[in-house]
Amino acid sequence: MLPDLDKRPLIFLDVDGTLIPFKARPGSRTACPSDSGNPLLDRLDSNDGRRLLELDCQLVWATTWMAEANEVVSPRLGLPDLPVVEWPDSDDTRTDGLHWKTALLAQWADGRPFVWLDDETTERDRRWVADCYPGPALLPRIEPTVGLTETDFSAIHQWLSGSNLPGG
Repeated sequence: MLPDLDKRPLIFLDVDGTLIPFKARPGSRTACPSDSGNPLLDRLDSNDGRRLLELDCQLVWATTWMAEANEVVSPRLGLPDLPVVEWPDSDDTRTDGLHWKTALLAQWADGRPFVWLDDETTERDRRWVADCYPGPALLPRIEPTVGLTETDFSAIHQWLSGSNLPGG
């Protein structure tokens, strides 16, 4: 029996500060040399793609790179084309301390369990999701100078295997 892929938890992926750290990671190597003129792409770690795929979740780009993430980042990480959260063109800025992505991602997730990997999440975002979102969610803050780490992946694995998820 095949798993119902539409029921898997979502993982919303940011790029800058999450997959591309603000400082180069020692030993990180991309599968493709940077030919786009963006030297920061050399900071991608191709192992992140493999580790993300091993999570058996639906990966979704939640980045201002939008569709360009599929063209530029996915091939370097060995990821297939992923769904992309389309951000509104509005210049509305929240004044309540909530990150501008938070409510939009909760709406996109539509009650499904989700992990949001971003370097800009705060305690305010975690509280809002805990109070307002009907499903389980994990919002770790990724340290932007180092990007995703083994500790982050361990925390995600632990959360995914927890009893707070359907079937857990």
